[in-house]
Amino acid sequence: MRMIGAACLVAISGMLVSVPAQADWLNWVPPFKGNDTGGIIAYSTATTVDVRQLAVDHCAGYGKVVKFLSVEPHDGGYISFACRWVPYGANERPLRAAY
Repeated sequence: MRMIGAACLVAISGMLVSVPAQADWLNWVPPFKGNDTGGIIAYSTATTVDVRQLAVDHCAGYGKVVKFLSVEPHDGGYISFACRWVPYGANERPLRAAY
């Protein structure tokens, strides 16, 4: 019985070793990702889309205004932003573009 268990363990280990590791699909991030506290935009998207307007529309959907935090200007970099409540003294909520 121990020989069968050992043979099965060797066979399973051999199958796992022979299959190449493919973890690339686990690390895929969309070019724009965010929630009510902020988000990130891929730097490569900045050449094709107006990222300011994209962030403003995103935050306005939550009734907040945008504050850009950082930019990593290289391939694979991100533009990060935060969604903040409307500052004191503002009389109106942010405009939301409805297309």
